[in-house]
Amino acid sequence: MQVRRLIARAVVPLVATAGLVACNSGDSAKVDPAGVVSIQIAEPQHLLPTNTNDASGVQVITALFEPLVNYDAEFKPVPDAAESIESKDHKVWTIKLKPGYTFHNGEKVTVDNYIDAWNYGAYGPNGQNNGYFFSRIDGYADTQSEKDPDGDGPEKAPAPKAKTMSGLKKIDDLTMQVTLSEPFTEFETILGYTAFVPLPKAAFSSPGVINEDYESAPIGQGPFQMNGKWEHDAKVEVAKYDAFPGTKPKVGGVEFRIYLQPSAAYADVLSDNLDVIPQIPTESIATASDDLGDRFERSSASQFQFLAFPTYDPEFKSPEVRKAISMAIDRDEIVRSVFKGSQQSARSFVSPVVAGYRENTCGEACEYNPGKAKTLYTSNNGPAKLELSYNADGPHKDWIDATCNQLQANLGVECTTVPEAKIADLLTKVQKHDKVGIFRLGWTMDYPSMESYLGPLYATTGSSNYYGYSNPAFDKLVKEGSAAATPEESIKKYQDAEDILAKDLPVIPLRFAQNNYGYSTRVRNVVVNLFSQIDLNQIEVLS
Repeated sequence: MQVRRLIARAVVPLVATAGLVACNSGDSAKVDPAGVVSIQIAEPQHLLPTNTNDASGVQVITALFEPLVNYDAEFKPVPDAAESIESKDHKVWTIKLKPGYTFHNGEKVTVDNYIDAWNYGAYGPNGQNNGYFFSRIDGYADTQSEKDPDGDGPEKAPAPKAKTMSGLKKIDDLTMQVTLSEPFTEFETILGYTAFVPLPKAAFSSPGVINEDYESAPIGQGPFQMNGKWEHDAKVEVAKYDAFPGTKPKVGGVEFRIYLQPSAAYADVLSDNLDVIPQIPTESIATASDDLGDRFERSSASQFQFLAFPTYDPEFKSPEVRKAISMAIDRDEIVRSVFKGSQQSARSFVSPVVAGYRENTCGEACEYNPGKAKTLYTSNNGPAKLELSYNADGPHKDWIDATCNQLQANLGVECTTVPEAKIADLLTKVQKHDKVGIFRLGWTMDYPSMESYLGPLYATTGSSNYYGYSNPAFDKLVKEGSAAATPEESIKKYQDAEDILAKDLPVIPLRFAQNNYGYSTRVRNVVVNLFSQIDLNQIEVLS
């Protein structure tokens, strides 16, 4: 979620962007400031900020926590919970907090809460999904475990040298100094990501140990507070926090309603039993305009859809096999037949919304050529059977089925699709390296930068590198890009790194998405942003 001055915004060309500026549903209608809006999500994997990286979990975290920075229309970071963020050398940063913030339990927010949260997220044994984001802070390496001497054997890995990062220093209650291990020009930009929010003292049962109950009812310092506990597979309810000093939401609360089937959520929107569905199921896109009228809208998104290879699985070790599978997929046909032209075929690894995007960096590997694909697949002993795994709580079944049919026809293999009930289940399986075959994932930028599409997804220690990909040359280029003196130099390094992906192909680029969303007659000013999140500061409930 980044790119400040680097970025010159480029909007996905096919998209109608009415949702970004919409004033939908009768501006003269009265609103109910105490009204509660219901929004569809999938079951989050976690609700601890340093461990939450799935879209549904992040949507909830954005309600409960306020980030240090937000972004203006040009994607430049602007202070939010921070008063100022300054650095003369891009290595030592001074962060001053705005006064007046309190956690929902009344605790005052100080820099101690940031330091404690970041140290917890970084400490290797805690195994946080977002630990990667703290890796630039000086002393991070000392918080990581050494290699386990016997792998999965009985011996334990030695404890890290340190439990806290030496690069975090408290100046006073509202001022902290962050020293990075080397300069990083985009550090201010990444501070808008939810991994960098603070945690209250109540989150910890002892120093460095999270209270077991905290995740069931997270206490934040954002515009909404928990209303009860997280009801797994059912809902997460939040209510407006009256003491929040920032921009006040225009609703009294939000019910994040968990659906296992997107089609059920869509039916509920049509009957006004659910207020917002952020992504309309693919099978309903063609009729959504008739079904919802002007309550069906589209907006630009930063989401990138792809199929990932478990590179740790011997069947998918060969880049030539991966290339053959990619060349056997007709992306344009699936966009036409399944998505009715509402998405854009992807032949690059970063989205068109970030500076540095180039068309078709994937090259021949993303060209549809079934004849060459079969020859390549056969000559490199590709597996006789393929499985495509996906999460059924998202709108993926139709395109996964279509993709599987193409692979079966074009490669002469048996192909089956394997639905997992929840995205949380799929992520847990791939983290354990369970055999899932090829699996679908999507990625929405954490901050507007090429780096957000490269480092977390493909760096050896990337927070969302679920496929076990590792290439030291790639890691080196991303690291050099992060430390470059100018935005232009950063982009050049990132582009060189992207070129390596085109050769190694740990994932297959498929589509750049747009938000296709709908809402009930009860609400207006529904905006889904580039991060594919509902803007909770704008939505209103009609009285």
